[in-house]
Amino acid sequence: MILTIIASSLFYHYDYWPKWLKIYFGGFIFVGYVSKLIPVFLIVISDLVKIMRRLFRISQPKYKDGIKGMTRSEFIKKTGLVLGGVFFGTLTLGMFKWIYDFKVRKNVVNIPLLPQQFMGFRIVQISDIHLGSWVSKNELKEAVTIINDLKADVVFFTGDLVNYSTEEAYPFEQILKSVQSKYGVYSILGNHDYGDYKRWSSKEAKARNMEEMFDFYKHLGWKLLLNENQVIEIEGEEIAIIGVENWGSMSRFQKYGDIEKAIAGVEDKPVKLLLSHDPSHWELIISKYRTTIDVTFAGHTHGAQFGIEIPGMRWSPAQYIYNYWAGLYSLLNPITNDKQYLYVNRGIGAIGYPGRVGILPEITVVDLHS
Repeated sequence: MILTIIASSLFYHYDYWPKWLKIYFGGFIFVGYVSKLIPVFLIVISDLVKIMRRLFRISQPKYKDGIKGMTRSEFIKKTGLVLGGVFFGTLTLGMFKWIYDFKVRKNVVNIPLLPQQFMGFRIVQISDIHLGSWVSKNELKEAVTIINDLKADVVFFTGDLVNYSTEEAYPFEQILKSVQSKYGVYSILGNHDYGDYKRWSSKEAKARNMEEMFDFYKHLGWKLLLNENQVIEIEGEEIAIIGVENWGSMSRFQKYGDIEKAIAGVEDKPVKLLLSHDPSHWELIISKYRTTIDVTFAGHTHGAQFGIEIPGMRWSPAQYIYNYWAGLYSLLNPITNDKQYLYVNRGIGAIGYPGRVGILPEITVVDLHS
């Protein structure tokens, strides 16, 4: 399959392939390689067993009571092949079934200083749409219908609208425009939204892409928070919505987030809600900040799009990279001694592997209470 991409690029470059073909072609290459990891590991163990037997001249009879049996190394090898087949089938099913199996996760967060007028204030969060990975519009329409049925007071989008460039979002503009909430939609940029993962013809072309991103948000009617804040008022009481640009702890991610700039003017508001794409920002900066941020909403991890989430057990490869990788967390601020929360959304889209297994695409509901 890789050779096919290389050969075909001599006549028709991979960049110009139909979107669905690129997604599934690349997806099957990924699934093929990943599915071989378990068989290869067990086959190596099988070979080591054979080598040790030969080195120490240990024989293992193939016949018992006149019936041909299976050696230990053969059993290990065949077990690996069976597991690899199961893994391949599961990952393939994840590409066509679970990728759009949206799950609504409901949470209640208690904030002691929450004004009475905001009791039951409903936040719906989505994150990591990655529009460059959507094959059709129907599934996104379904997600927007679910969002609208939740009757949100406010909708938060915590970054990664696209994979590589703003143009990926244009076919979905009308669908995203139909997202409804009482007090608007607030959004931030994720690491993929800056165009850093595409090779541009010039610096000017990259800068134009960024301006197109800003214009796209204006057309949607979503308020893009670029290290800034907005205040929502109900009957004279106020809460602050703060949004920072991307800040990631790893060297390959941007560090544009500026909480000092973003919070300016709303430090004294009784409740402060922050949108920050990468949860490492909360862990390393926000959770120890001089002013308590009551709830931070993040995304970025996707929960690795693969894992196990059943009662009593949560596991994902994401946990080996991020301490806070999915769901609701809380810590005491060491400066103010106030409790503060982080919610990490598992994402509604996908990138890399165009599927999900165990970690389903998420639409989050957070109801505020005191």
